[in-house]
Amino acid sequence: MQLQVLNSPFNQEQAELLNRLLPTLTDSQKLWLSGYLAASQFTSVQVTPGTPAAAISREVTILYGSQTGNSQRLAKQAAKTLEGNGFQAAVSSMSDFKPNNLKKVKNLLVIVSTHGEGDPPDNAITFHEFLFSKRAPKLDDLLFSVLALGDSSYEFFCQTGKDFDSRLEELGGTRLYPRFDCDVDYDEPAAEWLEGVLGSLKESEGTRDDRALVTGPPQPAAESAYSRTNPFKAEVLENINLNGRGSNKETRHLELSLEGSGLTFEPGDSLGIYPENDPELVAQLLAELPWKPEDSVIINKQGEVLSLKEALTSYYEITVLTKPLLEKVSQLTKKEGLKELLASEHSEPIKRYLSGRDLLDLVRDYGTWGESAQEFVSILRKIPARLYSISSSLTANPEEVHLTIGAVRYQAHGRQRKGVCSTLTAERLQLGDKVPVFIQHNENFKLPNNPAAPIIMIGPGTGVAPFRSFMQEREETGAPGKSWLFFGDQHFRTDFLYQIEWQKWLKEGILTKMDVAFSRDAAEKVYVQHRLLEHSKELFEWLQEGAYVYICGDEKNMAHDVHQTLIAIIEQEGKMSQEQAETYIAELQQQKRYQRDVY
Repeated sequence: MQLQVLNSPFNQEQAELLNRLLPTLTDSQKLWLSGYLAASQFTSVQVTPGTPAAAISREVTILYGSQTGNSQRLAKQAAKTLEGNGFQAAVSSMSDFKPNNLKKVKNLLVIVSTHGEGDPPDNAITFHEFLFSKRAPKLDDLLFSVLALGDSSYEFFCQTGKDFDSRLEELGGTRLYPRFDCDVDYDEPAAEWLEGVLGSLKESEGTRDDRALVTGPPQPAAESAYSRTNPFKAEVLENINLNGRGSNKETRHLELSLEGSGLTFEPGDSLGIYPENDPELVAQLLAELPWKPEDSVIINKQGEVLSLKEALTSYYEITVLTKPLLEKVSQLTKKEGLKELLASEHSEPIKRYLSGRDLLDLVRDYGTWGESAQEFVSILRKIPARLYSISSSLTANPEEVHLTIGAVRYQAHGRQRKGVCSTLTAERLQLGDKVPVFIQHNENFKLPNNPAAPIIMIGPGTGVAPFRSFMQEREETGAPGKSWLFFGDQHFRTDFLYQIEWQKWLKEGILTKMDVAFSRDAAEKVYVQHRLLEHSKELFEWLQEGAYVYICGDEKNMAHDVHQTLIAIIEQEGKMSQEQAETYIAELQQQKRYQRDVY
């Protein structure tokens, strides 16, 4: 390509020189030159003719592992911030990244959540296995930094991020910036980490100029003004119990208005709700504290002030205990019992104490801490949003969003316990009330791009929610692909959620097949995995035809059992070894034909 003087800021002589020089440059020389030109804006750089110079890489690879979409959202925001500061950012899911290309990467950012009991999210499994295998390359030239997302109420907090951080160092990589471990309220620490990464990148180039840093709290790239950090107050349009009289369960069907919000979503996305704590529990807790409910406390870095009662109701988490909280309390309380518990060589006593207890138990067992209400609340964490799979299609229900929420109630340690958001929905949320919500996009749980592709949906209990949205969407768009639902619950008579809708879709051919399992209606319990086995031959035929498999619901039991059942079916019907069947499943995951929304 010839440089035209009329279309450039160069004079005739400069243009001729450039036109003679540019075609003769190698790729590495062009890369060095681009780095030199960028650097020369900030520093004086001398070039000695004939002396080879190392190229300055302004390319940054961002790999994310995400189950619900948080890591993906942060990765995209990080890329925008980097590009705004003159870097070239390439963003990829770990499942889409070719592991062998890792040795070509110079600057790597890893943003990853931890799933279940310290496990990597589904779209990070293959990359995680590669990195810890003998095939992993030496990475002596790599600069890296890890942002780990997690929940400190789990034993293996941020474990996947810790795994990646230590393994990249073992392979020879050098930390560009220290790892950050983020709890459920991750926006501020994520922004701090990104600012630190930017500063380190600029220092590695010798071009540090703090005035050039363009950072800010991560915000979703959405047109709506409403987001996770700025939720929309959605009005309650409907709130009904889906279970019949006599059921052991209470499952609420909640319809909310999104009118005026500009919020959009696709089937497979989730809705986040910021709940309030049970007023009865707040009152019991306040009765144990030496401070007045109206005492003022500062709740955030912005200096926002609430009364102690308001803060414990709407801002702080009081229903879940975490080990980090116990450690902080042990430094502030005068009672020795908590220090003894934490000093145990084994984790079991701590796990037993944390299970099923809340802040009221902690105060009753070990007393209050701090000299003031401010000091007492300063170590509490913010109430995390509760995420629920959306059970409606925006195409079918414009400016509305529907949820399917099972009320959580149980006895533990001599007291009745209640799920924060689920019992808010079941007991206190009335028509016309408003709740703060946001959309959580999930690219890892989506209908096939090809509407003719068959889909197999496995969702017992409230896990059926996203499949209602799938069917509504397919009905509206006229998708011709076959569909097969496996649904399970306790009793056919009282617990067949959305029964009339499923039967209507079956009759109209929108739903091709449906198999149900009601575990308490027979002497021997029957679950969805048993129905899968009963139809193993046909199910495998669907897989061979290109069917997509979706699982939604409890991860620890149901999703694990279904996963093992699918492996057994593939092994049996495909005449494969167990290892071959596991590889088959892994390939389905790689092709995005095996997707899970599990919790």
